[in-house]
Amino acid sequence: MTKHEELFHTIASGLTDSQEGKMFGALCIKAPNGKAGVMFWKDDMIFKLSGAYEKEALALKGAKIFSPMDGRPMNGWVHVPNTHSMKWAKYAEIAMDAVKKIEVEKKVKKAVKKAEAATAKPKTKAKAK
Repeated sequence: MTKHEELFHTIASGLTDSQEGKMFGALCIKAPNGKAGVMFWKDDMIFKLSGAYEKEALALKGAKIFSPMDGRPMNGWVHVPNTHSMKWAKYAEIAMDAVKKIEVEKKVKKAVKKAEAATAKPKTKAKAK
């Protein structure tokens, strides 16, 4: 385990209402709603940021919009290199505070809606012969 991965675990354990998980096969930090806000990627950190915080993070030398594959940028996700690891805890807290507020429709509700739609009467009636 690298010192940067150790720092990731330290940051994760210090955040309230958060737990470690996986995203794209990488370590991440998730909110109770299941949404990830922080990811540890190739010894760097990726943060879900917006507005002024996103601009601030992108102004750091070497920071960029995260792109897990060439040509596939994930807007709102900022790749902050480990040369700025002293800022990781700040951005992790900001990112997690934001993703905790995202409302997620429960899968149970989706399943009920789907079942209701399947049993609903058709809008047009077939003509009897």
